[in-house]
Parts: sequence; C-alpha cells; structure tokens
Amino acid sequence: MNNTLKSIQSGEAILGIELGSTRIKAVLIGPDHTPIASGSHNWENRFENNLWTYHLEDVWSGLRSAYADLNAQLEKKYGEPLRKVKAMGISGMMHGYLAFDREGRQLAEFRTWRNTNTEQAASELTEYLNFNIPHRWSVAHLYQVILDNEKHVSDIDFLTTLAGYVHWQLTGQKVMGVGEASGMFPIDSSLCDYDDNMVSKFDSLLKARGLPYTLRQILPEVRNAGEEAGVLTAEGAKLLDPSGYLQPGIPFCPPEGDAQTGMTATNSVAPRTGNVSAGTSIFAMIVLEKPLSNVYKELDIVTTPSGRPVVMVHCNTCTSDLDAWVRVFAEFTEAAGASLSKSELYDLLYNKALEGDADCGGLVNFNYYSGEPITGVEEGRPLFVRKPDARLTLANFMRSHLFSCMATLKIGMDILDKENVSVDKLLGHGGLFKTKGVGQKLMAGALSVPVAVMETAGEGGPWGMALLAAYMVNKAEGEALEDYLQNRVFQDIRVESMQPDPVDQAGFAAFLENYKSCLAVEQAAVEALR
Repeated sequence: MNNTLKSIQSGEAILGIELGSTRIKAVLIGPDHTPIASGSHNWENRFENNLWTYHLEDVWSGLRSAYADLNAQLEKKYGEPLRKVKAMGISGMMHGYLAFDREGRQLAEFRTWRNTNTEQAASELTEYLNFNIPHRWSVAHLYQVILDNEKHVSDIDFLTTLAGYVHWQLTGQKVMGVGEASGMFPIDSSLCDYDDNMVSKFDSLLKARGLPYTLRQILPEVRNAGEEAGVLTAEGAKLLDPSGYLQPGIPFCPPEGDAQTGMTATNSVAPRTGNVSAGTSIFAMIVLEKPLSNVYKELDIVTTPSGRPVVMVHCNTCTSDLDAWVRVFAEFTEAAGASLSKSELYDLLYNKALEGDADCGGLVNFNYYSGEPITGVEEGRPLFVRKPDARLTLANFMRSHLFSCMATLKIGMDILDKENVSVDKLLGHGGLFKTKGVGQKLMAGALSVPVAVMETAGEGGPWGMALLAAYMVNKAEGEALEDYLQNRVFQDIRVESMQPDPVDQAGFAAFLENYKSCLAVEQAAVEALR
C-alpha cells in the first residue's frame, strides 16, 4: 500500500487508455507492471446515414468520464488524485476514417472499422497494389470517398484513426505506432514505415484525380515501439482532466491499435505466437515466420508494435447478437421475479452451452450485425435458423450462439492451414472468455488449436497500452519488445491452457457444415430486409 502510494505521489506510475467499441478504459500500473487502479466509461456506436460512427464530443466526454472514474478510485483508496505519471499512451479500435482540414476541422463523420461500404475501393486497391486491402482499412475509406467524389476530398490535410486523433489532440503530434499504421496502409517491416513502392502507386491515383496532396502528406508519421511520440500539452491535460490536477509534460509512447495492445497484453509479439480477441468483433493474429505465398482477401497483413509481420483473420461481429439475447433473458428473469446479476446470468447461460449437443442439435445462428467480407455478406442481419426436427433446447440455443461467434473466424483460419502457418497456441482475451472455461473450451474445439487464458486477461488492451508506455521509458539499450515482455512482465504470470476436445471438434465441424449451407439464407435476409 505504501509503495503504491509512493509511486502515485512520485509520478512513477504509468497510464494506458484504450477506446474500445463499447467501453473506454484507463488502467494505471505500478513500476512492477501490475494494475493499481482502473476507470471506465461505456459507450455505443451510432448508425447514422447508413454508416457506423461515433461523435467526437462522445469521444471526449467518454475519455473524461473514464479518467475521472480512475481518479475517484485513487482518491478513495489512496487519498491522492493523479497529478503526474512517468509515461502514458493511447490506443483505440483500429482502422476507420477521420479526416481534417488545415484548420483542424472535421471534414466528414468518423467512419469506423465496422463499415463495409468500401467494397469497390477495397477490391480495386487489392488488385492494383497486389496486397489485400480490407474494407475497414483507412486507405480503403479514403479511396472510396475519392471514387464517390465526396465534396471534402480536396480539403483533406490530415487522415488518422481514433487513437491517432486523440494522441494528436493531447500532444499536438501527428504520429502513429507502426502496428496501428499497418491498419491504415501497408507497411514495409524492414523499415517500419509505409511501403514506398505502394505509396508511389497510390500517389499516381491521387495525381490522376487532380488532388493537391500526396499520401505521406496526409498520413501520420510512423513510430516504432519504444520511441517517444510527444508529451502531454497544457491544452491536452485540460482536455483529459478538467479538474486541473494532471500536469503537462508527460511523455507519450506512439498510439497503437487495439489489435496491437491485445498482442502486447497476451505476450504474443514473437514469431509462432498468436492471440484471439473476442468481443464486439473477433480476430485472430499470428506472428509470421515467413511471408504468405499468395494474397488472400480473407487475410490481413498487419504488424506487431515493433513492426513484425502478422497475419490477421478479422470478423466484424462476435458477441453483439449473443449480448442482445442475454438482455432478453435478463428481461425474462426480471419479469419472473428472479434476481440475477449480469455476471451471474452470463455464467449461467454460458455454462448451459456446455450441456448442449456437440453439433448444437441442428440449430444454426448468424450473428451478423454488419457485413462479413470473409463470407461475402455485405450487410448484417442477425438470423436464427432451424429445421422443425432440430433439438431446440436452451443448451443448444446458447451453444449455437457461441459457435456462431467463431464460425466466420474458422472459415478464414482454414486458409492458414494451406499456407502451413504454425502457432503453438492461441492466447484468448475479451468478453467471450470472461466466464471461466466455456469460451476457451469451445474455441479450442472450433479452431483445433490449444487456447490459453492468462490470469491477466481481464486487464486487456489498456493494460497492454500501459506496458508499451512502460517499455518506452524502462527498456535497456537494445532491448527488444519481445524480450522486455517475456523477461520483465510475463515471466511469472500463470497461464491456463485447454487442448481441443475431439467431441467439440466433431460437433463444430457439423455445425459449420450447416452454417455454410445456410449462408444463402443469410444473404436472402439481407436482400429481403431493407
């Protein structure tokens, strides 16, 4: 208690903040990398004008709320608000489109990773660059607004992501970590910078359209893990902490994406390591030993925070549909006069899934809240399908929803088998793994690979962001990120691993066969429900 208080008073603690899809969370860690306190704020995206977005005023009110929540915990437990930290960093959901003019005015609504309106741009750029450009990447959004002749295109002075935007406002620096940058435009891992050849090719497209800038002129500068990326300005301190306690001058590490903080928080930054993040979206990431032999539209190539190439299988929806059904069950229990907390209800329903038939009794569920490029579905229509003789039980119903969270991911992961991409195990983190043993067991069976969960998994991305900030200020000369994490952070952390259960593997294979057969039904729902 005394040591923790000293680290708070002396400014030796380190702060990480992450803007996730449904929650903004701040985590303060001590010199030993363990969390001291955390604060959070819940928020939701909006669907406006056929686009998924967040308003920037919601960004700042949410950040201030999460930071104030953390401060309230510190004052209650230690009698001290946060005044200074040794370092800090910002992370957020990757990709998307935030464009500003020379005066710093927002030119168009923030278009998040969830939007799939960039089909034409993504397809044309993938062919032109001979590199998979997914729908959600920033350059796909940029090229789509160019193709659509949106009025603001010629006025763009700065294009960034959510984490890049917040970092800019807090430090005045238009920079970005290499991992986050790899979700904007392809990266040359040998240089830890945008790929020069592809930049030149894209500049030719800009020139042909008569636009008054080059790509590098509007994108953030790329920084590697461990490099300093500015300091907190007086204006930035007031933005984050209107109470005035927080002092300017705090060094910032490069802003990173939630995928990269997930890698960091699970110690999955070295070759043959991998992690699977399962929350609002779901994605698996494996650090590559060698490049893939082909370009696949189902597979993204991004990087670790230190620039190592990573193959990423990304699906836009994971738990949103499942969460909606849990809310329905919560209404039922309340109407029946039962008293169950949110966590108790989740645990009850998740564990019920383990009692279901291995193949879900013939039930099929599509959790698509938005389009899924891996299966070629352009828009989301949550859908539950069964034949009259299917075994409709609560256990099978819940199991089908959990398997639905993993189905599209498995379709993408199957490509990696053809490429002989090896991974020793996947580290699981995110909401799907909160109920002990359930998501972990079913995921191992679905993907046919051991799935491990660390005792620190609940800390998640903001803790990973704090670790990156700690690496910046604490690393020894020449000490690589993977060595810092392995030797200083994760050496004594307990990991619980589950092997694939052959019964679950066979059951999921049968479920997936039905799932693929019903994709035409899902597509028909998209066309019918407008």
